[in-house]
Formats: sequence, C-alpha cells, structure tokens
Amino acid sequence: MHGTIFTLLKRYVQTQYDHSTWVKLLEVSGLESGDFDHKQVYPDEHMYALVGGAARMTGIPAEELQEKFGEYLVPDLLYMYGKLLQPEWRTLEMIEHTETVMHKRVREEHQENAPPVLHVSRMAANEVLIEYVSKRRMGALAVGIVRGLAVYFDEAEQIVVEPTTREDGQHVQIRVRRLS
Repeated sequence: MHGTIFTLLKRYVQTQYDHSTWVKLLEVSGLESGDFDHKQVYPDEHMYALVGGAARMTGIPAEELQEKFGEYLVPDLLYMYGKLLQPEWRTLEMIEHTETVMHKRVREEHQENAPPVLHVSRMAANEVLIEYVSKRRMGALAVGIVRGLAVYFDEAEQIVVEPTTREDGQHVQIRVRRLS
C-alpha cells in the first residue's frame, strides 16, 4: 500500500486522538516504526495490523474504522489530484472518473502501486454502481471515501450510499444515488 495512505493514517490517529495513541497503536500492531515515506510502497499487512490494532484498542469494528478513515482521506486526496479534476465534477462524477483519472495516475507513478479496481456503471442520471475489486478486502474504506466525497461536495444530505454486498469482501458492490 502506498506510503501516503500510512502518512495520512498517522495524522488521522494523531488528530482524532493524540501522538501517544499512535505510538501505542504501533506497539499493539507489532510495527517497529511509524515513520512512513509517502513515496514508498509498504506491505498491505502493515495496514491490516494497524486497523486490527485500532479495532482492539477502541472496540470499534475494523470496517467502521476503515469507513471513518476513508471519509477523512477525501480532502487530502482531492488536493493531491486536484489538477486532474474537472471543476464541474461532484460526487457521482468523481466516482465515475476515479479509475480512469486518479487510479490511472497512481499506477503510473509507481509500478508497485495497486489501488483497487473500480468498475463504475452509470445506472441513471442520479445513480452509479461501483464494483470494487481488491485483494486487500477494504471495501469499507471505499464506502468511507464515497461518503467523504458527498461531504466534501456538500451533498451529504442528498447522497445515499448502499453497500449491497459485504464490505469486507474482495468484490463489493456499492450503489450511490443522488436524491435530488
């Protein structure tokens, strides 16, 4: 997994809790260092250990933690890839173009980068269906990112996010509808 995600996870833990919580999380997770280089790629097992450790520490299910972290990621991700975005895009358009614009760039930057594959179908003018495919089994993170996009674009009240399969699976369907 890309080092940027680990860097943002560290910041998320430190802002939601504090630095000592991050240090304890590293300990509980069995990781020796929490200094992640945003230009490097790290084993997925590091993320699994951190999410599992956080779930044990907080008593919050791992899927719920992934969703919260996904929501938190959105402003930074949009900042990083802002030059690739069109100003008229909102939640549904961002979802439609994630694979062909942002994920394409991520894969080009480093061969080892492997963001999930998103097959997005426009079901209607106000609805998309996401087919999330990733061996990482972090569909809940994708659900959180979709919810974060709705908040970012001030559409949280109009966007309905419905995972239609288990969020911890390798293949997850996520239906996203705009109500108005």
